[in-house]
Order: sequence, then structure tokens, then C-alpha cells
Amino acid sequence: MAGSEAAWQAAEGGVRIVIHEMRPAKGTFAHRSGDFAEMVCSNSFRSDDSEQNAVGLLHWEMRAANGLILQAAEAHRLPAGGALAVDRDPFAAFVTAKLKSHPLVSVSYEEVTDLPTDGQWIIATGPLTSTALAHSIRAHTNAEALAFFDAIAPIVYAESVDMSVAWMQSRYDKGETLEEQTAYMNCPMDKAQYDAFIAALLAAEKTEFRPEEAASYFDGCLPIEVMAERGPQTLRFGPMKPVGLTNPHNPQKPYAVVQLRRDNKLGTLYNIVGFQTKMKYGAQLAVFKMIPGLENASFARLGGIHRNTFINSPTLLDDQMRLKSRPNIRFAGQITGVEGYVESAAMGLVAGRMAAAEMQGKLITAPPPDTAMGALITHITGGAEAKTFQPMNVNFGLFPPIDARGGRKGRKDRYKAYTDRAKESFTQWLG
Repeated sequence: MAGSEAAWQAAEGGVRIVIHEMRPAKGTFAHRSGDFAEMVCSNSFRSDDSEQNAVGLLHWEMRAANGLILQAAEAHRLPAGGALAVDRDPFAAFVTAKLKSHPLVSVSYEEVTDLPTDGQWIIATGPLTSTALAHSIRAHTNAEALAFFDAIAPIVYAESVDMSVAWMQSRYDKGETLEEQTAYMNCPMDKAQYDAFIAALLAAEKTEFRPEEAASYFDGCLPIEVMAERGPQTLRFGPMKPVGLTNPHNPQKPYAVVQLRRDNKLGTLYNIVGFQTKMKYGAQLAVFKMIPGLENASFARLGGIHRNTFINSPTLLDDQMRLKSRPNIRFAGQITGVEGYVESAAMGLVAGRMAAAEMQGKLITAPPPDTAMGALITHITGGAEAKTFQPMNVNFGLFPPIDARGGRKGRKDRYKAYTDRAKESFTQWLG
């Protein structure tokens, strides 16, 4: 995501770009193709509400800045209520085609194994940075690589879901069209079914890691069994919350609900929302088929878990996202310690513009800290505490505090004040 957006922004700024991509010659366990911007976890960019949600505001800023990733998302958008979800394969193909057809972009398919010593570079290798390059980064920065575990949710074939038990509905009936309102499948559980599911989840065989692989989990993408370990009711207040839904098959309110979100435009694939997992494959099949409506489900992909690498950006990067010890190199994306597709792409957007400007003898400062992009950059380049630095999604807690303008005191009014201020500030920065 970050590398694609950085290349696009720099090329649109008039700079000749070479994209270095090791896939498909050298793959990863998570990727299936050689396309740029391939989505390997969720297919959602989360909320698209630019007035009440920080990630929705980030969408707005990227659209305003001619962001390629948001262009692709709009072109291959799927119904998802108030969220921005995409058909992942055509999305990646769109990004790849746009970059390859740009007159200032060329592609070199090979693995970069060492930090380059000359030329202007943006390292946007994401969470699955190759082992050789990760070792080179660690050796040059003289710092231990930080890491956390991230997990992948399973995908189900829609035709295998029992719709006499499940039903189609977006939570709180979000979405204007019937298609948008039916972007989710819902599988209900009563208390006995929920309790049995939690017990099986906790008892299931999990993937174990070697001591040298020890890392923490990112709170925004916890494996479902880790959430369950925090208390038997945790999932009912998380991905399995039963609120905002009405079961047409049973007037009694469900005790818990498992939601599946459309994963492709054809509507043939659905991913189980929030069900990223480290259970072994056999255990996944046994546990997930306990979900009412999924007893005979067929899986296009089971869940998985992978170790993500990121650098201690507050220590290593300057306010131009350059490596302090080697300023010809910028870092962008999830490797900098932002979390999420949109956040990663946004860091690529800014890095690409900064690099292009520098090569043309100009200087672009970072977006102001009261914007979504600026808040993220401030966080990773000095706003966060280096000793406890962990991956972070965009959120209003990263923004400078705002007063209750015009008597705005409630959360809704306060968030609107944040987004109004950010849009004005970002527009001025773009100008």
C-alpha cells in the first residue's frame, strides 16, 4: 500500500520512479500474486465517515490529495454499510495497472537485500519485510528489531452458508440501498451455543512460536482466542456483539452474533469479521463449524498469523521521514509503526511527495498535526514515547486537543470539530 502510493505521488510530482518488487519471484506465506497493494488480511478500509471518524477523515484527505489507493478503492468498492470495503483482487490489479502505465514509472522485479548507500529511496516493505533486508536495517540502525504478531481472518464460500439460519443485514441497517444493507451475513447464537463456542475456542490447539519469535499482539487485530482469554463475555462486546440486528427467523434477540462481510464483488466470498486466529487449521474447522449457519461451510482460506516487523521510528526518523543516519533513505507504511491499510498508504503519500520535492530542490513540510496525516507523522517521528512505541491506528487521541467551539460539548460535536478543523488545515497544506 505505502510503496504503491509513494510511487504514484512522486511520479505525479514529475520524478522518475523505479519500483523494486521481489514478488512473484520471491513470495511470502501471505501473498498469492505479484500484484502491488495486494490485500492479505481484511478487505476493509474501515469507516468512511469523514465527519465522525478519524480513519474516515484520513480517507477524505487521501481523496483530496489524489491518492491512488483511494482511487482504486472507489473503483472496486463493495457494499459494507458505513465502511469502505473492496473487491481485493481487482483492487490490486487496478493499482498495478495504473502504476505500470505511468510514463515515469518502471518496475524492477528483484529482492533488495541491503539498505542502499546512494540514490534516493523509500523503504515501504510493509510488515512482511524480507529477512535479509530486515537484518540489514537492524545492523545499520544498531537497534533490536521490534515486532508484533498480526492475524488473518478466514474466508467462507457464500453458497455454503445455511441461510435458513443466517440472514443478511448491516448493523443498524446502515446503507442507503438494499445491496448496502445486505453486505453482511449474520449467524445468531443463544447463550448455550455461545458458552460452548467459547469453551471450544479456548481449548483448541494453537500455533506455538519459538522463544526468538516472541512478540506482542497489536490490539486492533487480536486473535479471537486471545480476546476470549480476557474474559468469557469479551467477544459479546466485540466482534460478536448482538446489537443493531434483528433475526427474521426468530423473534427472540440473539445472545451473540457472528458477522460475515462480503469479500468480493460477485458476493461469492465472505470473511468472518474479527475472527483472525492462531488456531491450527484442523481446530479452526472444528470450532468455526460450531457457529449456527456454518455447520457445513466451505472455506476459501483459513485464518493464519504472521510476525510483523516495524522500526522504532521516533528514534530513527526525522520530520521528513528520513533515516537520521542516512538521509537519502525514507521509510513509509506499516514498517514505520502505523497500523492499517489506509494509515500505511497515507504515510506513503506524504513520503512520496516529500522525496519528489527534495529531488527538485524544494521542501514540503509534513501536514499540520491537526490533520489525520499530520497526527500520524507527528506520532511516529517524535510524538510517541520511544521506549513503549507500538503500532497505532489513526485516532482522535493523536490530534491536538480542541476546545468546545460554539458550545460543542458532546462527543459527536467534538468529533465534528476535529474533522472540520482538519479539513480546513489539510486544504491549506495542499494549496
